[in-house]
Amino acid sequence: MTDLLLADRVQFAFTVMFHYLFPIGTMGLAPFIAWYTWRASRGDSDAAKIATFWTKIFAVNFAIGVVTGIPMEFQFGTNWAAFSAKAGSVIGQPLAMEGLFAFFLESIFLGILLYGRTSVSSRLYTLSAVMVWLGSWLSGFFIVATDAWMQHPVGYRIASDGRIELSSLWLVLTNAYAWWQYAHVLAGAMIAGGAIVAGIGAYYVLSRRDETYGKRFVRAGVMTLAVFSMIAIFPTGDRNSADVTAYQPIKLAAMEGLFESTDGAPLAIIGMPDTQHRMLIDPVFVPNVLSFLAYGNFTANVRGLTAYATELWPPVELTYYAYHVMVGLGTIFVGTGFLGVALLWWKRLYSQRAMLWLLLLLMPFPYIANEAGWVVTEVGRQPWIIYGLMKTAQGTSTTVAAGETLFTLIGFMGMYFLLGLLFVLLVLREISIGPSHEVTR
Repeated sequence: MTDLLLADRVQFAFTVMFHYLFPIGTMGLAPFIAWYTWRASRGDSDAAKIATFWTKIFAVNFAIGVVTGIPMEFQFGTNWAAFSAKAGSVIGQPLAMEGLFAFFLESIFLGILLYGRTSVSSRLYTLSAVMVWLGSWLSGFFIVATDAWMQHPVGYRIASDGRIELSSLWLVLTNAYAWWQYAHVLAGAMIAGGAIVAGIGAYYVLSRRDETYGKRFVRAGVMTLAVFSMIAIFPTGDRNSADVTAYQPIKLAAMEGLFESTDGAPLAIIGMPDTQHRMLIDPVFVPNVLSFLAYGNFTANVRGLTAYATELWPPVELTYYAYHVMVGLGTIFVGTGFLGVALLWWKRLYSQRAMLWLLLLLMPFPYIANEAGWVVTEVGRQPWIIYGLMKTAQGTSTTVAAGETLFTLIGFMGMYFLLGLLFVLLVLREISIGPSHEVTR
């Protein structure tokens, strides 16, 4: 069972983490497409070319995201059949709504954006850009609502046969845990979107081609980066952490590497968790701050990992390091965003080559931060697949052998490598063509 559980978890972790790279791009770029399409409808011919440029890159993200998302749905029935049988009536509802409402909305209007440029009215074309934006964000909401139910289950009842049945879809969709988690996800996606736009703009300015467009990209990107990197900290990160404190305090202890319950608990800036000796090695602490962040009181008691049974501990090291990677990168995004805005204010942004190189090199790091955040969320929930109701070990399919799962994992790795390579080549092709060569209405 242990080998099977490990194989199932590794396979799902690989497929979902690879897949999520592309929704980050679609959710982060969709507002830019809507904005520039609206500007184009007001007579801005450069904005029309920009909107077309980003729509093509968005379409590549969308297509690869669809292809890589399908295998995860099948894994619910193959690798996680026990989980699906027990909780399928709950998780199936928001997942179905994601497909019926969000995915169809996004795909239909994306088709208009790609092929209806000269055959539909300007109003419908602009509306299509807004609907693509709405569809991408709505899709994210239904997925997060499903995950949030697994983090903090509401709106359910236990049937006589032990199955978890849906009693209120409204409670599932209005789950307080879901809304702050969703807002934090959107902030992370917008940080990625801002970094992508600013980074590609920096490339154009540095290479002295399409500089007019590059400067617009850099300006929009750094402003987005500055605003949403702050929103990711407060209020979304703060309120999401408050929900973790209230409903999953053991995850909080793992995130901070806090082993002993402490009055006036310190915030660990760095350190290496040692689960054998139950301590942080070479820590750098800020006294009392964790108590304040968790409970609004510098002297409040924060329960440590030793207050809970060891079998209920999540993988402490992975949760701790992923959390600190996310927070560390988030701090860098704040600094970079506000430095960019300051240079923009002083009219020196486009001439500072070091800053432009920083924006160019920054592009992959919001993806790392987003993935690290999800590692904290999902790994920190362990050993539960549905928090407090069902453990992950109880959710696997006993009829699927570990060897079969590993075999298909190797196949996924090969296929996803080719898809990732195709994605990179297509996006680089669009960047090499540039926005100035796009056809406008």
